[in-house]
Amino acid sequence: MLLQAEHVTHYFGGLCAVSDFNLNLEHGELVAIIGPNGAGKTTIFNLITGVYHATQGSIRLGDVELVGKTSNEITALGIARTFQNIRLFKELSVIDNVRIAQYGQMKYGTWEAMFHLGGYQTEENRSIENAMNLLEVFKLDSVADESSKNLPYGMQRRLEIARALATHPKVLLLDEPAAGMNPSEIGQLMDFIRWIRKEFDLTIILIEHQMRLVMGICERINVLDFGATIATGVPKEIQNNPRVLEAYLGEGAEV
Repeated sequence: MLLQAEHVTHYFGGLCAVSDFNLNLEHGELVAIIGPNGAGKTTIFNLITGVYHATQGSIRLGDVELVGKTSNEITALGIARTFQNIRLFKELSVIDNVRIAQYGQMKYGTWEAMFHLGGYQTEENRSIENAMNLLEVFKLDSVADESSKNLPYGMQRRLEIARALATHPKVLLLDEPAAGMNPSEIGQLMDFIRWIRKEFDLTIILIEHQMRLVMGICERINVLDFGATIATGVPKEIQNNPRVLEAYLGEGAEV
């Protein structure tokens, strides 16, 4: 088992945001967590990545317990994420957004960095080369020196994913990657997610409201409502589940 969440529960004060959440994730799977707004989906991502520490329960990557670890420690162990609202360093260049994700892997210390001693330059050159290779893969190399805030929305999405992959993750968490996209762009995104899973040998957890995307690419789906899991299964099972339909009808969505 690559990633396992067992009986994960989290409270904000007296409010139970996530109740008894369970997830077993094997290497190479593409699994979705869906549900109406406020169901607790992003809270689960925050628990997995150490933004919050679960009130109860266990989250393990392999044999390593993640509850109690910092976000930096969890990233170093092999979990990366994107965000519903794109979080780039807007004033930095495209290449620097990718390079900054690699600094946890640098093999020089503070004094070497300050005075450009030892292996500093070698490591910096390696960082630049790795970043440019990623940007080329994501078709962003031609804008490497552009400020990230000047990129179109779709390119900013690709840059955020490229930055996440610069940490060499085993598990990639994608939080509503289709937000703001039109039907044509969603089709391209489906192909893109399939491609990065294969190209980078990734295991992916996806939060998404676009059911065309979820049903089209995910092998399994977990459905949340008010912090509790109301259904799990393959897309066809979820599509015909009465509890799922009831939860989504309140949002006016189609499953």
